[in-house]
Amino acid sequence: MSRKIVLVRHGDDPPDDRVVTYAVQNGFEPVFRRPFKGDKLGKPGPDVAGSVVYGGPFNVFEEDKHPFLHDEADWIRACMAQNIPLLGICQGAQQIAHVLGAKVGPYDTEVHEFGYYPISPTPEGRDFLPDTIPMTEAHFHTFAIPEGAVHLATSPLYPNQAFRVSQCTYAFQFHPEVTIEGFRRWQSNAWAAFGKPGAQTREEQDALMLANDAKQAEWFYGFLAKLFGKAA
Repeated sequence: MSRKIVLVRHGDDPPDDRVVTYAVQNGFEPVFRRPFKGDKLGKPGPDVAGSVVYGGPFNVFEEDKHPFLHDEADWIRACMAQNIPLLGICQGAQQIAHVLGAKVGPYDTEVHEFGYYPISPTPEGRDFLPDTIPMTEAHFHTFAIPEGAVHLATSPLYPNQAFRVSQCTYAFQFHPEVTIEGFRRWQSNAWAAFGKPGAQTREEQDALMLANDAKQAEWFYGFLAKLFGKAA
């Protein structure tokens, strides 16, 4: 039976991120779902080996404005209830936090992390992230750590960068899935936060990208191997 990793996406970027690469190289079938375009998630079946809920532009607390978020919340709950490995990235992480009753939204200062920012382990997160690594970021919302979750990583501007629930649900505020090519697209996008408080200049981003992308990739592929393993 095919082992699927369901990828819940909130945009139309090409499927060239590191999650897709990992899935294909390790025998999984990446299954793309875009509920914001009308795709239905339903319930995860026995052929689902894992799921990733990606980042995006939607405020996770605006379910009435974006009803598809209810479907995604049900999917998140079902994955957690069935102990299906689950990763939420940026908006996806905020969705997991929101489902678990934690506060999600912008800081009052609306400081942005747009570029490559040092992510460090908490004392409880050293098995998760042994060293500080500059990671890709593009956000100005954040999440509180849900009750009962393990706080795993932090940054100087946004202290809540990652948490774990049980042993197989993870939430990242940062974007280790994004390649250099993917971030180049972000830099050219109309929503790019250049000039916002906290955002790096393009020159800073380019230098940090070239210096740290390989380390970010190595760490993330190792994380995915622990979370999803290889398809049978």
